[in-house]
Amino acid sequence: MARLPTSPRADSHYRLVGATLFDGTSADPLADAEVEVARGRIVYVGRRRRRDPAGVTAIDVSGGYLTPGFIDTHVHLSMSTDVPTEQQRSWFPEEHVIAALGNLHATVDAGVTTARDLSGLTPGYRSSIAAGSIIGPRLHLAIAMLSPTGGHADPVMANGSLPLWAERATTPGWAVVDTIDDVVKSVRALVRTGADVIKVCTSGGMSSPHDDPADRGLPLEHVAAIVAELGGRQGQPVAAHAQNDAGAQAAVLGGATSIEHGYDLSESTVASMIERGTFLVPTLSTLLRTGWSAAEEDPRRARAITSIRDALSAGVRVALGTDAGIHTHGRNLVELSHLVRAGLSPLEALRAGTLGGAELMGLDGDVGSIEVGKVADLVLIKTDPMSDIAALGDPRSIRLVVQAGRAVKDVDDLYPSFDALT
Repeated sequence: MARLPTSPRADSHYRLVGATLFDGTSADPLADAEVEVARGRIVYVGRRRRRDPAGVTAIDVSGGYLTPGFIDTHVHLSMSTDVPTEQQRSWFPEEHVIAALGNLHATVDAGVTTARDLSGLTPGYRSSIAAGSIIGPRLHLAIAMLSPTGGHADPVMANGSLPLWAERATTPGWAVVDTIDDVVKSVRALVRTGADVIKVCTSGGMSSPHDDPADRGLPLEHVAAIVAELGGRQGQPVAAHAQNDAGAQAAVLGGATSIEHGYDLSESTVASMIERGTFLVPTLSTLLRTGWSAAEEDPRRARAITSIRDALSAGVRVALGTDAGIHTHGRNLVELSHLVRAGLSPLEALRAGTLGGAELMGLDGDVGSIEVGKVADLVLIKTDPMSDIAALGDPRSIRLVVQAGRAVKDVDDLYPSFDALT
């Protein structure tokens, strides 16, 4: 777990000097770099200056590797994988909240400073993080996911009972929509509640009680109606759970911003994604929970690996997403090594995990890269990601996490006393 932050304050002025810099843009790494932070934003990036600016505290991070804060665009932070489901059934509501806080904390501890929760969390978590009351990644929320009756987002069992995640949901975390009117009404309710993104299910899923990944979900017309409705509001993006090609194609042609999973994409669907700028969020960490060898021996998973490899090779836009909550919380950056094995270079994988996610979320003006004027979300790693990107999957490799200029993890006590950074 990351410790509660004690320094520096968000209005502090300091310099991180000596690390090798990966700025998130796919530019070549810069050795012996310097990043200056003032009032939570970056004011200088470049080679280490030999003349120290007067009155600015220098923090030596030589031997480390500095990256932007990472962005996980597909998480479920209200879901806890480390506690048996039956034990969770005995929890009081407060215990569920405390577990979610632990998941938020573990995510930051892994180096993720921004995340997109695609159903589960309510806006109270988002506002508490923004206010500094709790530690967690900066959040965009879907709040709920939409599907037809009997689709991936319909949790009701044949006997009318609910699985634990749906039983505990407070918003609730799903909405069943079967007509255009249902779709528009549900979207309006989600926007009213505070959704930053609308999640739709255009295919079935692996854990659905009544369908499977080969089944269709919401049709193109419903996706298009959602996109049209949002166009007259705040322009929230649409994330489409799509595990088969027909569902992915309906989402892309309907105007979805991203395809989540994309485990069976045809060449024509990939071409449409490239033409329209649709992102792929592969969630390989969840697909490969059993490991690469076991996955490649399973026909369905082997097809998914091929689909993602082909899409990446074709040049589809990609952002890191793990499906954490299904995948283990706090191991988010395992996804980077999976992306490399699927065909990206280490630099391309770092970009997918930083600036790629920021572009998908519409936050690239503020986060996702280490550039002058941007918010100071920074991660210091002890291992060179060019030679061992898999090491980033272990949170112990993440030595320092800075969020908006404030240290939220500082394993090596790099920062001097609080007073020195005023």
